[in-house]
Amino acid sequence: QLSKLGAYIEKNFSTEGQLRRQEMQNIVRVKSINCYRGIRHKVGLPVRGQRTKTNARTRKGRKKTVAGKKSVKELG
Repeated sequence: QLSKLGAYIEKNFSTEGQLRRQEMQNIVRVKSINCYRGIRHKVGLPVRGQRTKTNARTRKGRKKTVAGKKSVKELG
């Protein structure tokens, strides 16, 4: 039974290395045609419409501190 199930999955679905290769090829394709999704992939921002003013730390990486960016309240 287990071998039949494995054979069915291998026949009808892409798995492991083949699936990874397909995903990478799709990403390379959207990057090469310079569509919106491809540009977001290149810049390293969220691709599926999430907000980036706050959040999106996983895609953007660690916070980059900006020198001299203090609000008016803190200075006064």
